[in-house]
Amino acid sequence: MWSDCETTNDLLGFRVHADLIEALVLDEGILPVTIGVFGDWGSGKSSIMRMMESRLKDVDEHTVCLYFNGWVFEGYDDAKAALLDSILKVFDDEARFGPAVKKKALQLFKSVNWMRVMGLGFKNVALPLILASMGGPAGIGAALSGFLPKAVGKKIAGVVGLSGKSDEEGENPETEGIGNLLNESPEEKAMLVREFRDKFEDLIAETKIKRLVVLIDDLDRCSPERLIENLEAIKLFLNVPRTAFVIGADPRIVKHAIEYRYKSRLTSDDPTSADYKTEHISDQFVKDYLEKLIQIPYHLPRLSDPEVETYLSLLFCEKYLAEESHQRVLSKFNEFRTANRYGTFGFGDIKALLSEEEISELRKSAPLITSLAPVITEGLKGNPRQIKRFLNSFTLRTRLANVAKLATFKLDVLAKLMVLEYIEPELFRKMYDWQATQQGEPEELAELEQLAADSKLEDIGSKYGTVWKTSRLKRWLLVEPKLTHVDLRDYFWLSRDQLSTSISGASLIPSHIKTVFQNLLNFQSETILSKISQDAISTLQDAEQETILDMLVQEVIKRPAEPKSHRVFFELIGFEMPTALSRYKDALGKTNHLEIPFHLHNTIRLISKRTPSIMELAAVYDPKSKIGKAFATKSK
Repeated sequence: MWSDCETTNDLLGFRVHADLIEALVLDEGILPVTIGVFGDWGSGKSSIMRMMESRLKDVDEHTVCLYFNGWVFEGYDDAKAALLDSILKVFDDEARFGPAVKKKALQLFKSVNWMRVMGLGFKNVALPLILASMGGPAGIGAALSGFLPKAVGKKIAGVVGLSGKSDEEGENPETEGIGNLLNESPEEKAMLVREFRDKFEDLIAETKIKRLVVLIDDLDRCSPERLIENLEAIKLFLNVPRTAFVIGADPRIVKHAIEYRYKSRLTSDDPTSADYKTEHISDQFVKDYLEKLIQIPYHLPRLSDPEVETYLSLLFCEKYLAEESHQRVLSKFNEFRTANRYGTFGFGDIKALLSEEEISELRKSAPLITSLAPVITEGLKGNPRQIKRFLNSFTLRTRLANVAKLATFKLDVLAKLMVLEYIEPELFRKMYDWQATQQGEPEELAELEQLAADSKLEDIGSKYGTVWKTSRLKRWLLVEPKLTHVDLRDYFWLSRDQLSTSISGASLIPSHIKTVFQNLLNFQSETILSKISQDAISTLQDAEQETILDMLVQEVIKRPAEPKSHRVFFELIGFEMPTALSRYKDALGKTNHLEIPFHLHNTIRLISKRTPSIMELAAVYDPKSKIGKAFATKSK
């Protein structure tokens, strides 16, 4: 089994990306700077961060480096304060800094505590300040002034630092005029931000360091509010000379968070207002805002076929080789990658480095690696974390096969079927149904492989449905090994625990997909459902949308009497999510229509005003069911 955690062992050849970003943050000429390391969930961002941390902490005495995991502080009352506290703690803990530095850090700690207890998260100051610096909408400060906090009540009591004398002034000016402070204008609160920045800049100057590097990871796991709070803390409080911030996140999640955070504040409920908008805030606003927060975006590439095979080889080396042998392989791999960016570092290269005794276990996996690479590349889109999770599920099933003593079991066949189980769980179940009635060798699969080989996608679509005619499924059908005349019963026996939920519903679904799914099912109002549905369509890739639909299909099948899953489907159909209508029909084919709430027909008719195609469902519902009768009655 393989750990799903980030690592400083470079099995991906990503050291080159870490080196590039290190060179940027060490360049005093471009500081201050904020760099975005962008990539999909599980693409290797965290590993790059850890590689940078291990090097930058020891690069020289002029550099201070901090690794900050934003998700760890998700439950913190103020994300800005959590980030500021963590950075200030570095200056307080560093043995190289003297009393003067620690004193300034302590004063800033008190300022952070004060801002927290007064509720001065500056949520309503951040937008005007950043917009002003990028030429944003005129008058936005005045428009937002109505959102300012009006009271903090009992929070003041019991907070350290609000009474007694300050170190320098003999009094505590923060306690003077509390009532007036709560009513300060955005401009006056902006001055407090500038004062903090000035003191933070003085703190760094006192240390005599050349650069402070802060690596901020896992922001894309945070809620939209927390994510934006961290980004704005950097821009407003910390973006001073000699600072560099490196942020690892999925760019789609960041863009969605900006839209989520500011849509309501840039729109009006009055249709006559110039600021009135019924859709998302403009793409240009999101783009400009993101560019102001992050000056240098760096997008990580997906792994190519040779890189996937290399990654698999090194993962198996990590599993089967002793530490000394493994390090020898990694050293050789780094040399190879420097000389050849496009080739595969495979078993042949590894075998030349080690003795027969060292590679005895690894040798058994060599054929499997070669056969797994193209299947995994196609199905998992070269995502390192998905590959590890897939391998862990794969390992569990191979162990079960050994325990069960399955004589004719082939690993490459299992791998190919598991990829289908992940990318198209409904088709995986369909294949299970086929083989269950044909002694494990479905004629339909043999025909599909032949049609794919002959490039007859239209014939596939007309006979087996449009979902089978996609280019992705064609590639899956064509990749080795072919499954025609293979008895699949043992392989589906290994998967029997997952046939109702699929591994995509268990261990391979990214956390942000699970979050979207839960938000869809737990909507509290029609307006909220509409917004979440629009967000899902605009931010999720095609494969991720299909995963959401897979999960919804299962929800409808398991709980047909629960209206929410049907309602979510209707909303996605109404916003014309591709395949949503056909997938809902698939679910209805496995559902007891007598249990479906009849009142849903009203929702379908309402949505049909903007999406007429949804009325196709009227003919799909069982005419004997309540909802079917409701449609028939309305038609009369």
